[in-house]
Amino acid sequence: MTAAPTQDTRFRVTEEQARQLASEFGTPLYVLSESGFEKRIERFQSSLKKLWPNGEVSFATKANSTYALLAIAANQGCRLDGASEGEVRAALAAGADPRRVYLHGNNKSRAEIELAVTLGLGQIVADNFRELEAIADVFAKSPSGYRPGIAIRLAPGVDPQTHEKISTGQADTKFGFNIGDGSAERATVRALELGLHVIGYHCHVGSQLLDADAQRGGAELIAEFAARMKAQHGVETTWLNVGGGLGIQYLDSDEVMPIEQYVGEIVAGVQAGLAGSGLDPLLILEPGRALVGEEGLTLYEVGVIKDVPLKDGSTRTYVCVDGGLADNPRPTMYGARYTVRRAARGSETRTANPGERLYTVSGRHCETDKLFADVSLPADLAEGDLLQVLCTGAYSSSMASNYNRYPRPATVLVRKDGSFALVQKRESFEEMGAREVIPSDLGAKR
Repeated sequence: MTAAPTQDTRFRVTEEQARQLASEFGTPLYVLSESGFEKRIERFQSSLKKLWPNGEVSFATKANSTYALLAIAANQGCRLDGASEGEVRAALAAGADPRRVYLHGNNKSRAEIELAVTLGLGQIVADNFRELEAIADVFAKSPSGYRPGIAIRLAPGVDPQTHEKISTGQADTKFGFNIGDGSAERATVRALELGLHVIGYHCHVGSQLLDADAQRGGAELIAEFAARMKAQHGVETTWLNVGGGLGIQYLDSDEVMPIEQYVGEIVAGVQAGLAGSGLDPLLILEPGRALVGEEGLTLYEVGVIKDVPLKDGSTRTYVCVDGGLADNPRPTMYGARYTVRRAARGSETRTANPGERLYTVSGRHCETDKLFADVSLPADLAEGDLLQVLCTGAYSSSMASNYNRYPRPATVLVRKDGSFALVQKRESFEEMGAREVIPSDLGAKR
């Protein structure tokens, strides 16, 4: 199904806000909108409840695990998905109810499974046969007697139209049990043999989907599988998580399906798959990018601008900014593209209407670090100007690194009253060095 045109509601800051943010918190800087994040959660929740009253939204914390965002999501009634011990601990540190947090991941350690029991998490999403055995063993040896519900991750065999590095629902994937080759049914049977409480199933077909065809197909397939497992093995599915995947408007030209239409397609797929089964599970949608991606931006300050000759006799103009690969690796990893705007001039003495020209915005790292190629920006762009890169709320902060020993940026939340709140401090050089250990015999000789 083709996406319908959407109104551009991507979060951005005014010139005055950009100057204030850069002055107070420095650049590069992640900036998030509290009200925008809440409104997107509300749209998903209300759309789902209208069509499937026994439905809930879960925030995929890998998209952005900033504690303040996790607190907002939990306060808005979201469950929280943690794909690692670190993400689970972040959810609990943000104040989430452990019973509304579940542990995910395709290669869980035994320690992570034990922690899920100790912390009292609501569910564990099982991904492979080795893991089923480990879960059963941990449960048997746990003194607490508490047992999280077990959901089985499925690979439905759906190949979505998205970048191969964020495609996860096809048959050739590291995630989950394949339905087509019988692994999913064998996993269900084995879990029952081990005495695990199988509450249902989970799938995620991929990310940045600009229509709902693959997601609806995946939802219908796992719903059909749940119905078949009830008929053949007596499994009463009470928990069905169809993942996330809805894309966002990275570029002006992107046409993204409205949330309400997208949710309608997913629910229709589940209804078709469960028809006649008598099952009425808790239906969970698990968006990450679709909740926070458009509600964040990154501020950079322009540094060096220079022209370089090309083979055809033309020139390319490079605009170097004070960030890059370490604070946004997605252009390098996926060839991801973004909308870039001048947020504020460094000086007020330039032409009122300078027109625009093409630039290549590059980072400061010792790599090609070509962040944003051929973007249209004002022709009088100059050192000291501020650029805002839209839609960096997802997978920028959570993927940030210290490459070239640059500190990770701060994150600021624009509160509902318009004020600014620092929610992640800028990393210091001392904090980066705190984990280093030099053996005594390697100390510098002076």
